[in-house]
Amino acid sequence: MIITSAKNEKIKQLRSLTSKKGRRETGLHLIEGERLVLDVLDSGVAPDTVLVAEWNTTAGAKLESRGIEYTVVTGEVMKAASDTDSPQGVLAAVRTPDLTPPEVYPEGLIVCLDRVQDPGNLGTILRTADAFGAAGLMVGEGSVDPFMPKAVRAAMGSTYHIPVWQGDLTLELPRLRSQGFGLVCGHLGGESRLPELPESRAIVIGNEANGVSPEVAAECFLYRLPMKGRAESLNAAVAAAILIFTLS
Repeated sequence: MIITSAKNEKIKQLRSLTSKKGRRETGLHLIEGERLVLDVLDSGVAPDTVLVAEWNTTAGAKLESRGIEYTVVTGEVMKAASDTDSPQGVLAAVRTPDLTPPEVYPEGLIVCLDRVQDPGNLGTILRTADAFGAAGLMVGEGSVDPFMPKAVRAAMGSTYHIPVWQGDLTLELPRLRSQGFGLVCGHLGGESRLPELPESRAIVIGNEANGVSPEVAAECFLYRLPMKGRAESLNAAVAAAILIFTLS
């Protein structure tokens, strides 16, 4: 059976996952692209729905070899369900994990985001955190949804490698401190040298335009990356990568 109409109920539900409202109501999110879909499914994530464009027989064969059921659609239907301008011919809807912060945080490095607005930045920071062995990513209130399609694509599979939580940083940072974490945030008005920190520490990355909010900054040691050039600041994802590398 092949789906030939974009008005099909399954296609309309998949299309709804491009919006935060649709993701919240269904508890699902969208992943696209052959490599990402296969990597996510190989990691043990069970799909709710998988679509393959009729022309992408290679992806279909790979899914069949893994015993994964999928639905074939026309190219036009794939484009209607996709969040990209040039779909790669395979996408899946998967269950969004529980984002509730844990009662006891895992030891190690926790990366916290304070009102980060760009999904590409969020996904890149998540990928960097994964690469350097972070114990988790805390997405603070006012930040973009980590499971929106662009953020998931930018993370390149790392969304499924480390825990992702959502919470109020003014509540979660004191909890982290009470559990023995050292708290550091990148701040243009901060010190250029880090203090002695415990093995477990949390880094806060602020909003692209306004940095860390005063309420969040008040909970942390303020650290300014030493810069010798004339640039006033760095892109949020670049600054995060340097901080994660420095403190991991």
